[in-house]
Amino acid sequence: MSLTKSTTVDRIEVLESGQLQVRTATVVSEDGVELSSSYHRHVLAPGDDTSGEAQRVQDVAAAVWTAEVVADWAAFVAAQEPAV
Repeated sequence: MSLTKSTTVDRIEVLESGQLQVRTATVVSEDGVELSSSYHRHVLAPGDDTSGEAQRVQDVAAAVWTAEVVADWAAFVAAQEPAV
């Protein structure tokens, strides 16, 4: 009887505004038979630090987050801040 637990990034979605929605799957198996699985999602905004992310996430961010996308995101965030 051999229990194993694996965690992998199984889905990366690019949202309209350039945000990346990343899903991580955690699978527990016994002798190659899946016993359980669970998912965790998190969102990265254009320009966020991706150094702690899986290489695939870093590669997608590098491809999608052009200077224009990052600037558009920064302008969007600035427009959301309340005027004082």
